[in-house]
Amino acid sequence: MMPVLTILTAIPAVAGAAALLAGNRAAIARGIALVAAISTLLLSAWVWCSLGSSGAMSFVERADWVPGLGIEYHLGVDGLGALMLLLSAIVTLMAIAASRPNSKIASQQPGLYFALILLLQSGLFGTFTALNFFHWFLFWELSLIPAFFLIKLWGAEGRGPAATQFFVYTMVGSVALLLAFLALFIATGSFDFQVLAQMAADGSLTPAIQSHLGPISLWLALGVLLGFAVKVPLMPFHTWLPATYSKAPTPVTMLLTGAMSKMGVYGLLRLALPLFGHELAQVRTPLLILATLTVVAGAWAAAVQKDLKRIFAYSSINHLGYCLLAIFAIALPTGSDTAVQLSQTAALDGVILQMFNHGLTAAAIFWFLSMLESRSGGNLAIDNFGGLRKPAPIFCGLMGIALFSSLGLPGLNGFVSEFLIFRGVWPLAWLPATVSVLGLLITAAVILTVIQRVFSGPLPEKWKTFPDLTSGEILVMAPVLLLMLILGLVPQLVLGTVNPTVMHLLAGWRY
Repeated sequence: MMPVLTILTAIPAVAGAAALLAGNRAAIARGIALVAAISTLLLSAWVWCSLGSSGAMSFVERADWVPGLGIEYHLGVDGLGALMLLLSAIVTLMAIAASRPNSKIASQQPGLYFALILLLQSGLFGTFTALNFFHWFLFWELSLIPAFFLIKLWGAEGRGPAATQFFVYTMVGSVALLLAFLALFIATGSFDFQVLAQMAADGSLTPAIQSHLGPISLWLALGVLLGFAVKVPLMPFHTWLPATYSKAPTPVTMLLTGAMSKMGVYGLLRLALPLFGHELAQVRTPLLILATLTVVAGAWAAAVQKDLKRIFAYSSINHLGYCLLAIFAIALPTGSDTAVQLSQTAALDGVILQMFNHGLTAAAIFWFLSMLESRSGGNLAIDNFGGLRKPAPIFCGLMGIALFSSLGLPGLNGFVSEFLIFRGVWPLAWLPATVSVLGLLITAAVILTVIQRVFSGPLPEKWKTFPDLTSGEILVMAPVLLLMLILGLVPQLVLGTVNPTVMHLLAGWRY
């Protein structure tokens, strides 16, 4: 059997080396990156379309690596992993397309820039396919390194502290993950995710931990939770994100919000709940409080920002807060009946669909901000604009589609996933769900304010010649916006493949 997942992960790494050799020839480096991104998108789409209906792992690759230490090369994807591969491929292609050859990047080591983007993509692919902790952790960390240098070398003024804060926060989370899994290896002798999940499902994991290390299962669960909470992020571990998103080059911000933030949610679904569902159920109430705070405070913080990148940075926290709300609501302390299982299924379907929808929508919004930034001389203050629909009606109309998707307008992709999340969470945790509705209302106010202040009102004299989208820009944006519409009208295109994985995951999460 052809090692599809290995090939998929290797393509951007090899292309990154080729882009690096291109040096200062920006057009060649970008061309290599585009070819690699299109190739991985096509291969990711084929993997997605080839998944079976069982919900189990497909495209499995397995080989001994260091057997004495429980380390093996073990890859595989189900509906969750394959969807994240597809999302990563789409967002990477969008980020490369947004990195124009005539921008600041072209004059500052373009070969290195595109090589780092491709290396980041390789790290994402490895994270979403690895099923052994050692292998998975290598890619988890691999994605951090290029992101740090992309922010540090090509970011806006103040990028140094932002990059350092990003690195320190995520490294703290990584250390917590590493310590927790080293403890699991001491207790079980295995780094394999499926082996550990099976031990948790049959009730043998906790006794193994207690017999070797004592009653520390809850502490291990909190360590794993911390590693992923920083990445999503969950408040109060979010303070790195607004500065990072606002100071990073906008194409890099697209990668951070569109793909890298999903690594945290993915880790919660792939590792935290399967291995430590019982322990997380013990602290379910404080976790639901933090998730509700993430939803409401994230939206409220977005409402008071003046910089458009910071507005949508906080909006990203708000939107991923819905995923956290649903994940923590699923972690029930006791067995569940049929009605509860139906709610859990709806909530988890919504989480996975929200991961994809938010990644697509947020990356598109930051892409539009990149265009706005280049046309305005780098100024993204919301008070700097007004009336842009007159000189640039196509730009405002297409960006409006992405904004309304973020708002959750029925008929667009954002509505379906948020509806499923609230449909599932309400019977499981009605009070947090009720309070979290405030996040929807505040988000609507934020999005409508952006539309009013940027697109409508008096047109300042300096923007009377504001250039509209070119035919090339319309051509590259159209497929992304069309996908938002298709998923809003026919979400079953994704849910039909995701739902078997959801049922398979929930079957192993009976606490």
